[in-house]
Amino acid sequence: MTRKFSELRAKMSPERRAKNDTAIKAALAEMPLNELRNARGLSQKMLAQTLHIQQPAIAKLEKRTDMYISTLRSHINAMGGELEVIARFPDGDVRIANFSQI
Repeated sequence: MTRKFSELRAKMSPERRAKNDTAIKAALAEMPLNELRNARGLSQKMLAQTLHIQQPAIAKLEKRTDMYISTLRSHINAMGGELEVIARFPDGDVRIANFSQI
């Protein structure tokens, strides 16, 4: 017998629901580019068309661990987002402005 998630969630304690919500937010806050693209409902082909490149270039880019900030910014912009570079320190975060005009 299958049950709806909403039914299972309704039976959870408020503490358990809060813990699940925190875990979901953490998972969505950090993900590889291919998962981000999928979460945005885009295929590699769709993104390639937006960037005026071939689909294999998207596959290659999503596997890279090192790339230019301008390349990453173009990729994020094509998905409808905006890239910001933030340095995190124990005493606070600093948005790096050098890259905002690239």
